[in-house]
Amino acid sequence: MGKRDKKPEAPAAPAPFHNPFAALGLNREALPPGPPPAPVKAAAPARGPARAVVRMERKGRGGKEVTVVEQLELPEAERETWLKALKGSLGCGGTVEGDTLVLQGDQRERLPALLEARGVRRVTVG
Repeated sequence: MGKRDKKPEAPAAPAPFHNPFAALGLNREALPPGPPPAPVKAAAPARGPARAVVRMERKGRGGKEVTVVEQLELPEAERETWLKALKGSLGCGGTVEGDTLVLQGDQRERLPALLEARGVRRVTVG
């Protein structure tokens, strides 16, 4: 009965497998040199809106605090991109209401530094 309990052993894997590119490594010195690497251009600093006004409000929101970012004057598609980046950096939710960004919670202390890093030249906290 002991013989039935044993499973047949799997065959051992063959030593080195066939590598079709192995011969290329032997002829590396004979190959012509490639083109020189392209020069890396320094990225220009991001130019964002000239101004942003940051304020906190509760009125009309069931007592919940939200931080409102106004006067960014960004195109609609860019507003969505900015909102997504700010939400990820702050770890909060938010939405676009008209031409303002609305972020959940009181973010007045942390938000100005993030806006300046994105290129806003003047941030007013109200």
